[in-house]
Amino acid sequence: MTAPTEGPEKAQTEQKSPATSAAERAAPASSRAADFGIDTTAKSTGEAIRGYLVSLRSGDLGALPALLGLLALFILFTALAPDTFPSLLNLANLLQQGAGQTIIAMGLVFVLLTGEIDLAAGTASGLTASVMALHLVSNGNLLGAMGTPVFLLFAVVIVVAIVLAVLLKIWAGAIASAGALLLLVIGFPPNPWLEMLLAVLVGVVIGCLTGFLVAKVGMPSFVVTLALFIAWQGVILQLIGDGGTLGLRDPVIAAVANGNLSTLGSWILFVVAAGGYAAVMLNRQVSRRKLGLVAQPTGLVLIKTIAVVVLAAVATYLLTVNRSPGQLPISGVPYVVPLVLVLLVAGTYVLDRTRFGRHVYAVGGNREAARRAGIDVVRIRAAVFVISTAFAAIGAIVYSSKVGSVSPSAGGGNTLLFAVGGAVIGGTSLFGGRGRISNAVIGGAVLAMVNNGLGLLGQPASVVFLVNGIVLLLAAGVDVLSRRRSAVAGR
Repeated sequence: MTAPTEGPEKAQTEQKSPATSAAERAAPASSRAADFGIDTTAKSTGEAIRGYLVSLRSGDLGALPALLGLLALFILFTALAPDTFPSLLNLANLLQQGAGQTIIAMGLVFVLLTGEIDLAAGTASGLTASVMALHLVSNGNLLGAMGTPVFLLFAVVIVVAIVLAVLLKIWAGAIASAGALLLLVIGFPPNPWLEMLLAVLVGVVIGCLTGFLVAKVGMPSFVVTLALFIAWQGVILQLIGDGGTLGLRDPVIAAVANGNLSTLGSWILFVVAAGGYAAVMLNRQVSRRKLGLVAQPTGLVLIKTIAVVVLAAVATYLLTVNRSPGQLPISGVPYVVPLVLVLLVAGTYVLDRTRFGRHVYAVGGNREAARRAGIDVVRIRAAVFVISTAFAAIGAIVYSSKVGSVSPSAGGGNTLLFAVGGAVIGGTSLFGGRGRISNAVIGGAVLAMVNNGLGLLGQPASVVFLVNGIVLLLAAGVDVLSRRRSAVAGR
């Protein structure tokens, strides 16, 4: 389910600002072609479908390969493990298993859209989880848990992040970093909500530091984030200790990835999500028709809306059925589903409906053209790292909740690889300027299904790594080939 992107809002003769024009020109083809109504003239349903097929042949594939791969994997694993893989218990568990890495991938989409990379997102998420867990197990005494030198150094780093955010004019980052300093200095007794908030605010602090080094200083993002990947791993070891583990026994934190909505809550979520989606789609269609703007064929809008609502209703019904018969009853939509939906809607709105989102696409499409059009390229490039690490912190809360602890290896290895892989497999380009936040959700589902299915088949870790690597390689190959075909078609 993807929200439609903005098309031309007025006649072609209308005067536009240079920044807006540059952003629209640089907006990725996959973003502009996310729906059928992409031309400057009205089309019938048949013409729109034929136009969409033409765009596919020209290399504008979007998330289609990932969606087809997801369907193929579901059919394959259902055939190989018919008694376990398609069970309601396993499918619900699959949603919970892949949610943490999917959320991190959603944040990485912002960075990839500008043509950058954040290799430190994994260990940054591990660091935020470590701070959260350390506060919990130390009964709120971070000064005693960290030691005076480390505590003071941590506070100084936060102050530096505040200053850098102000210099970059990232006011939300400055406020969030100030909030982290306030929570750190004033202190508070163990409270799961404040501890999760502290984790997210620390993620923003990390993003301000990374964004300044990449955007303002001008260091390559690959080098900066690789160095920080190693550095944050060292900080995690300092906080937790080599071989140590911090348990997360708080019921609120544990419920983030393991809890479920009630049956009533699940249906309320369905009404809000599906009803809201239908209302937005139909209202937008009616409004654009009344204003004489380009709109998708009404028949396709209705088909798409009905399909989404029906699928959501079926999924909600299945998840409200007891999926653990004969044992402790388990039913309801997992909490991670509304969490991912909220982040998906918010991220899609930011990228598709705000000036900031248009500027992100513009910077990724052509950085120099964006600068000449008056876009603050430095601020945009820095801000995406702040968003990325904030998402990484939320993902850290989810995956730490799932395993129930934080270890020195938190956020390392597989976490980063699968997060980057999820964004790329879903259709986000590594070259910048093309992708959507929904790509990360689709790609994350592909990787979660691969790992879940191979695990049920009893395959060793070597096979799991090999298959994941092949899937990521295929996704990168599709990205390169589609860009090449698009370039040839555009000549």
